[in-house]
Amino acid sequence: MANITFSSPVMAKDVTVYAVAGDRGTILAVAKSHSIPIPFDCQDGECGSCLVQVEHFNPKAKSAVALTEKEKEVLRQLGKITKDEIVDAEVNDVPPRYRLACQCFVRNEDIMVRFEGDKTKPQRMAVTPAAAHYKGGMEINTLPEFFSYAAKVEEDAALHYDSLAKAMADAGNAPVAKLFAQLAEFSRLHLAEVKARAGAIDVSKNVPPDYAWPDHATPERAAVWASDTTLTRLGALKAALQGERRGYEFYRAVEATTKSREVAAAAKEFVGEEAEHVRILEAWITQEEWSLKHAAKAAENA
Repeated sequence: MANITFSSPVMAKDVTVYAVAGDRGTILAVAKSHSIPIPFDCQDGECGSCLVQVEHFNPKAKSAVALTEKEKEVLRQLGKITKDEIVDAEVNDVPPRYRLACQCFVRNEDIMVRFEGDKTKPQRMAVTPAAAHYKGGMEINTLPEFFSYAAKVEEDAALHYDSLAKAMADAGNAPVAKLFAQLAEFSRLHLAEVKARAGAIDVSKNVPPDYAWPDHATPERAAVWASDTTLTRLGALKAALQGERRGYEFYRAVEATTKSREVAAAAKEFVGEEAEHVRILEAWITQEEWSLKHAAKAAENA
């Protein structure tokens, strides 16, 4: 038998339930069978709605930790798991702090499950965390509208990186100017791909106004501090990563909120591509940090 204690601000008090390891399935299945209001949507490890924090009362007791690739990806995008935690889980059977309730199976151990929930409507199914940010003018229900928004995202990103590249070049910061120019070119390539997918759809006919976007800015514009002319290459990469993550969240939100199956399918493809862009930038950042670290060591030993 396993004791599972659920704790959340949307519940009047903590609730402990008993579950037979292996027989009751996932944490989400146990929660639903006991009317515990963990938010959920897809129930397939793709949306992140059922994010929970799991505390093990006997953390030294090791048991095989099964993290699916899609759960790792969603947790990475939510900033709830590190590379070290993934290695610990896969190599040392050390469970990570955060899990998706629909992917975490009950084992023969006592655990505490914490979740935020929807404080205003605790019984309502939730969409992705990103969808809570992209609201107001963000419900897209036709393909012409979707491709117009996607084209605007990439076009605006290219123009923004162009302006940053010029500012860096004017300030004599050649390495970062070159990087921003490269990112601008990538955005133009993505824009061409959007137009190719749109086919006969004229993406210029449904251009969204600035007020349709949260903060009146398209999601992939790099962080404001990217305009600092003293910025290092590492700082520029981190600023670009923030923009790509917002792009990922935008398409996640579209997929979660649209009433159109066609738009949802198109948005899902873009979600996968944006996730790949994020991974590429994360790899570049890791490489840059490694280079800086070893350069510093070499300087110390010189």
